[in-house]
Order: sequence, then structure tokens, then C-alpha cells
Amino acid sequence: MKAPAKAAHFYRPEALRAEESVGLLTKRASQSILLQVDRRLAPHDLTHAQWVPLYKLARGDCSTMAELARDVSLDPGAVTRALDRLEAKGLLRRVRSQQDRRVVKLELTPEGRELSKVVPTVLAEVFNAHLAGFTRAEWTTLIELLQRVVANGDLLRDTKEAE
Repeated sequence: MKAPAKAAHFYRPEALRAEESVGLLTKRASQSILLQVDRRLAPHDLTHAQWVPLYKLARGDCSTMAELARDVSLDPGAVTRALDRLEAKGLLRRVRSQQDRRVVKLELTPEGRELSKVVPTVLAEVFNAHLAGFTRAEWTTLIELLQRVVANGDLLRDTKEAE
């Protein structure tokens, strides 16, 4: 496992300012994006707790409740409740695995698959609206910088778990 790089010294306790907080700024950006996505998916009767699993299943990112809960970093109980609602709407079904009867696979119904096609369109529109005024080079830089922040966080988490 790669060790984290030496910590930066950009912040000092006595000089912390909310308008320069990487934590607060990323949280506010994320909240704004999710709010806009939720508003645009509300007419399709999808909440955040529902469109995320629908999208992840349609992409093939996961196929069981446990995989989905890990992928989206949510409590399995919360994921189960969201899946129950999707199933009640006829968008999802649970199917016992033929290879291992203990495993329950998640499958989108034809209606679920069709509705899931709306999500990437909405995501692209909302992301693009939040990036108004950015150049392609700035967007590329932003993605690279955020990927580095996430990678540093992953290393810190993995190092802490290994201790």
C-alpha cells in the first residue's frame, strides 16, 4: 500500500475561513448538485434514495443489496428500504441466485430500465449547469484535483484501517 504524501500546510487553526474550506465548499457543491438532480427527477417520482440504486443497477455497477450499500456508502437498512420502494413501484425485482441460493440478485424490470435512462441525462444537465463558465481545461484540472483529494482520502482511510 502506498503511503500518503506528506500533509500540506495550507490551513492553520487560527486562520480557518469557511469561504476557503475545501470540506465546506465540496459539501456545498455536492448538496447543490443533488438538490437540482432531485428536483429534476421528482416529476418521475424518484427520490435520491431511489434514483441512485436505479442508476447503479442500470450501469451494472452492482447486482446485490450488499454491493450497492458498499458502493454508495450507505447503511444496508437504508438501501433495503429504497429497494423496497423501487420494487413496490414495479421498477426492480429481487431474484434468488441459481448458483448460490443465499444470494439475492437485483434486476431492473423493463419499466425500471426505461426510467433509468432519464438519470444520466439529468446528471449531465445538472453537472454542466454547475460548470457554467468553465473552460474544458479548467474542467479537466478540476477533475484531476478532485481525484487527487479522493485518492489522498482513500490512502488515509486504508492506512488507518491497516493500523
